[in-house]
Amino acid sequence: MLDSLAELILSGLLIAWVFRKIHLPELIGLLILGALFGPYVLRWLNPSLLDVSGELRMAALIVILLRAGFELNLKSMKSVGRPSILLSFVPATIEAFAIMITSHWLLNLSYLEGAILGSVLGAVSPAVVVPYMIEFSQKRLGTNKNIPAMVIAASSIDDVFVIVVYSVLLGIYVGANVNLTFQIASIPISIVLGILIGILAGIILIKVFDKYKLRATKMALVILAVSVLMVRSEHLLQNIVPFASLLGVMTLGFMFFEKREKYAHAMSGKFEKIWVAAQIVLFTLVGSQVNIQVAWKSGLAGIAVITIGLIARSMGTYLSLLGTNLNNKERLFVVIAYLPKATVQAAIGAAPLLAMQQAGMNTLPGEVILAVAVLSILYTAPLGALAIALSGPKLLTQEHKHKEIKKTID
Repeated sequence: MLDSLAELILSGLLIAWVFRKIHLPELIGLLILGALFGPYVLRWLNPSLLDVSGELRMAALIVILLRAGFELNLKSMKSVGRPSILLSFVPATIEAFAIMITSHWLLNLSYLEGAILGSVLGAVSPAVVVPYMIEFSQKRLGTNKNIPAMVIAASSIDDVFVIVVYSVLLGIYVGANVNLTFQIASIPISIVLGILIGILAGIILIKVFDKYKLRATKMALVILAVSVLMVRSEHLLQNIVPFASLLGVMTLGFMFFEKREKYAHAMSGKFEKIWVAAQIVLFTLVGSQVNIQVAWKSGLAGIAVITIGLIARSMGTYLSLLGTNLNNKERLFVVIAYLPKATVQAAIGAAPLLAMQQAGMNTLPGEVILAVAVLSILYTAPLGALAIALSGPKLLTQEHKHKEIKKTID
């Protein structure tokens, strides 16, 4: 497995360099590399590496969310509170509803099957979006109105909302005993508990670091280990106490920025270096999950369903920003930033098919859902990443460090 991982990292570094030279986002090259090396094309990746692919992708996602947390502060989060909350569920809900209707007519799915497909496709990809928001934040693009912070916060909560809705719909479809009241209540509960656990972990770690004066490298290792255990705890306690561990991870980083900004800057630098390897692992392994033949089966109908869903999502995103002080260019940027699909679709796209097989049901709807989920990654991740990279510098205002701008989102 280690030799396969080494080959993947070396190839990833090379492909990232090539794509930088031709002025394209590295992410696109890494996704293509993963798809080529994966089990559906050249089959060069060691099966043992694919077996732990999910855990490696999660570790990389933890790294980028910690980096995001180290860039956030309370002032910026307060200023984007209302639009962040709306963005966390309005675009996904409108998109899922549009997909439910159109997939019934174009893909011959029932309305419930279409709703499941809508919930699979409804999540934006933090893995694609957050790195760009961190980059723009560091370049001070859109920071005068805290736009990167808003997108980071909203995209993280968006995933929590979509995955809970997906779990409810799939449980109803396969005839599982679903406590609808508990599942609906678990959305705000998991968000609040995730934030509270992140705050508590941050406070404890700050006290430990203050007392023992650890070096930055050791602090980074401790924070990473605690974050991994936090994510692990979510899975162990999911049937007892729901909490959004990834939101907790980001809150942990946020606490360091608020309470010990010196630590936060040091940690951000360490995790920025870790991200060089982590992004290769994340995006190549996401790419390795893409079965191009399966995606091809959904054909033009699948593209039509995804496109209509994206149009509906864009309308929801724009509606969520009404009443803010963002201008039309800035609203257009947020609409673009909210389009890419990747991590959630790769993680749960095949789950409906597996659930239908285990329940002894007709698996054709599950195959269709998987095909469209895979197609959504191929369609939106590269184009979305490219659109974000190109539109950010053109649509966002660059804040000058020497000039204090007090505008925030109402």
